[in-house]
Amino acid sequence: MILSISAIDNEETLGELSEALQRLTWRDGRATAGATARSVKRNEQAVMTDAAGKALRERLTPIIADNPVLKAAARPRRFSPLMVSRTQDAGHYGAHVDNAMMGKGDQQMRTDLSFTLFLTDPETYEGGELVVHAAGMTQAIKGQAGELVLYPSASIHEVRPVTQGARIVCVGWIESLIRDPAQREMLFDLENLRVSLRASLSAGSPELLTLDKSIANLLRMWGEP
Repeated sequence: MILSISAIDNEETLGELSEALQRLTWRDGRATAGATARSVKRNEQAVMTDAAGKALRERLTPIIADNPVLKAAARPRRFSPLMVSRTQDAGHYGAHVDNAMMGKGDQQMRTDLSFTLFLTDPETYEGGELVVHAAGMTQAIKGQAGELVLYPSASIHEVRPVTQGARIVCVGWIESLIRDPAQREMLFDLENLRVSLRASLSAGSPELLTLDKSIANLLRMWGEP
């Protein structure tokens, strides 16, 4: 499942984030890539350990982690530390698959889902589409500023060359409580149904209570806390 989510729709917030991006320090993005991906990665990565990077990460983390649509679709167990990348001057990120495991020791996590949060308007740069190759289809996405794209980490994906301007995005990975993608999608469908029914049924209705029970029991059956 590839899902587009409106994560930031407030122009004031987008403006504040744009100002924060100007204070970042950048380095060669190959330093954070795995051995295979390093050969096809040509972008810059923001330093997230200095004051400007930490402040931006603290601002972005709740925007992403608390988004109700993302929570329903991903059922997050844990998130990777957020990264911010900049692609310009014909930079790109060739076709690759994300590492199955990230981090070390107690911080090691399985990557079930990847996400890209677009932070620059698509009109300000040429190229730079996120291309996700899923079974039987290829989808190219150039999101609006504030749009988050959630997609399977197991998929082959790439970023096309940016031939003009600069593309800045926040990226990260999620380990889900629900390992199986088909089970996650089923729970997402049921959650959307519950939201829809709440508009027409009372909270104590037999239909909603049965749906509540079914979702809870599927989480008990499939969840890996």
